[in-house]
Amino acid sequence: MRLRDLGEFGFINRIAAAIAEQPTVPIGIGDDAAAVEPAPGHLALVTSDMLVEGVHFDLTLTDPLRLGRKSLAVNLSDLAAMGAKPRYYLLSLAVPQQLELAFLDRFMHGMMERADQFGVTLIGGDTCSSKGGLAISVTAIGEQLPGRVVGRSGAQPGDLVFVTGTLGDSALGLELLRQGEREGLAVSRHLDPEPRVAAGIALAEAGLATSMIDVSDGLLADLGHILEKSAVGARLDLASLPLSDQYRKDVSSFTEDFFALALGGGEDYELVFTAPPLLRERVFSCLDSCGVAVAVIGEITAGDGLAIIAADGSAYQPRRTGYNHFT
Repeated sequence: MRLRDLGEFGFINRIAAAIAEQPTVPIGIGDDAAAVEPAPGHLALVTSDMLVEGVHFDLTLTDPLRLGRKSLAVNLSDLAAMGAKPRYYLLSLAVPQQLELAFLDRFMHGMMERADQFGVTLIGGDTCSSKGGLAISVTAIGEQLPGRVVGRSGAQPGDLVFVTGTLGDSALGLELLRQGEREGLAVSRHLDPEPRVAAGIALAEAGLATSMIDVSDGLLADLGHILEKSAVGARLDLASLPLSDQYRKDVSSFTEDFFALALGGGEDYELVFTAPPLLRERVFSCLDSCGVAVAVIGEITAGDGLAIIAADGSAYQPRRTGYNHFT
């Protein structure tokens, strides 16, 4: 069966039938707008991301289940970067009429798997036909107490720069996919990233992070947003970058610059954040309780600009600083 056989409203009803009722959603899918009940005293944090076929994903390299999981994960990562607890999401799809319903069913199954993992409820959205490829737009809504929200503007000179997990695996995974690989850590990191929701909430609620962002466009680009908003500079130590065993083994097959994918590859969806040196051990303890590895990769400095220092003490000049849609 194809989508044209079911029709727009039949497709919407098919999705709605799979959504469990939630007491905090008095009006869900089926009306012109949804109604939700925020927790008392909390701020609502809202984020939106669009994934477009041919730009963000290639249907010859991914499958609908993991595409559904990733489509929600990238939004949950934005909420995690502000310490927000994810609550709801809206989904809008522009779908080619010839797309098979089985594909959309698997896509929605993957998205709802990810939603169930983090207790997030689908409350609405929109559908339309596409004369081009598939386009996916997700808006996610989270909550947090006002004093616990972490932005990009709080970094101070002397703060340490931390990052969760490992860097560069997603960009390496994309290169491997293009070479025919379909399995392995790096491929999984690209097709099915795990948002650091628990880590972001834990850092915010413990009051440890002075600023935070997720690595979506690349470490240098995203750390640069913190530096700009905080009006500070930073020193980054290349030798301290956390890199997976697969990255160390395979990256030289795709670039002469060993650090290029880790610094500018993007889509790792790890958290980069700053915290005072006195809180270093508390940061490690906090994230250990979440089962998330963390590394210190540099320090915030006065002034502006980012200095990248190689292991021998020399200055490193990056070949790429991150992804920009329009350049």
